[in-house]
Amino acid sequence: MEIGQKLRRLRLQAGLTQEEVANRADLTKGFISQLENDATSPSIATLQDILDAFGVSLGEFFQARDEEEKVVFRVQDRVLSGESEAGFALTFLIPRAHGHEMEPVLVTLEPGASTEAISGHEGEEFGFVLEGRVELHLGEDRYAVHKGECFYYPANRAHRLHNRWKRRASVLWVASPPSF
Repeated sequence: MEIGQKLRRLRLQAGLTQEEVANRADLTKGFISQLENDATSPSIATLQDILDAFGVSLGEFFQARDEEEKVVFRVQDRVLSGESEAGFALTFLIPRAHGHEMEPVLVTLEPGASTEAISGHEGEEFGFVLEGRVELHLGEDRYAVHKGECFYYPANRAHRLHNRWKRRASVLWVASPPSF
């Protein structure tokens, strides 16, 4: 991938216009357009100014190529957050998903366990119950979700999962944008 394409991808992921990036990096919109179309090349200092607008280092920018192109993630790629004393564990299925549009996480809840309450935030969330059943707390509402069922909601209300049953539960939980 060329530098221009990578810059365009970063800009689109951040939800910024060329003009907004230009203003943040003290450059012109035309120059940003030329960069994205690979019509010109930036100096290292200019590239750093642009990357600062995205909160990305030079090293991350050039190292990200392999991760951007990765399509299949193996079991050994997963990151286990460790089981908490509260009886739940989060397994991050895609490492460093914060650079993506969504973040899939495997949530495992022992009987009686709950995830930590997450206050409302921008985005949407989806869950599919793989094993057992859970109670979804969404604001003041409660929903029982059984194996094979799923949930989907705007994440603007406080939410958490609770396993109030006697069997272990596991849920594939996807947040967009990443919030875990």
